[in-house]
Amino acid sequence: MISRLLQPLLSLHGWEAYALIGLLVFAEDAVMLGFVFPGETAAILGGVLASRGGVSLGGIVAVVVLCAIVGDSVGYAIGDRWGRQLVLLGPLRNRQKGIDSALDLLGRRGAIAVFVGRFSAFLRAVIPGLAGMSKMRYRIFLPANAAGGICWGILFVLLGYFVGQRVEKASGIASDILLGLIVVVVVVLFVLHRRKEKRDVEGPSEAATPENDPAG
Repeated sequence: MISRLLQPLLSLHGWEAYALIGLLVFAEDAVMLGFVFPGETAAILGGVLASRGGVSLGGIVAVVVLCAIVGDSVGYAIGDRWGRQLVLLGPLRNRQKGIDSALDLLGRRGAIAVFVGRFSAFLRAVIPGLAGMSKMRYRIFLPANAAGGICWGILFVLLGYFVGQRVEKASGIASDILLGLIVVVVVVLFVLHRRKEKRDVEGPSEAATPENDPAG
């Protein structure tokens, strides 16, 4: 059942697969699609497709890494040009505490913040634009962006590749069970990650404030 549901996606091959994976990775940072669709999912999917022979492993790694770096660079340029207006838009206006924290991190850590930000969904979506808005020099931004994109892209594509190999070795019911477990794990991690991001952005709940503290 699960295999049949996933088959259209897992049957992608050639330029269609490269284009879809590349577009999702690029858009996550360039247009902040990461608030909706985490890029790790696209990179892992690319690795799974490589394990099934739909694309070459080296080719999909190159596409993911290149699109991650270019997407961040476009995000940087957008932030440099329209950053102040962007932070007033809905998706960012409601995350002001997270934006302030990210700007503070950039101010304190500079290039290190750009590299580390690649491994957090929220920071990956906002750091490039904020780096441009804060007028970080591009010659400082680019090496950190490239290093983060290379490490991140290789890590998650290989993760998908090895997961895909395990699924291919199973058959019938075992394959369905394994695919089901993968889906459940991805969903659980996605939900937990979003909850954590929401807590980080919104800060402590009202119940934790001094006014509502029974001991206070």
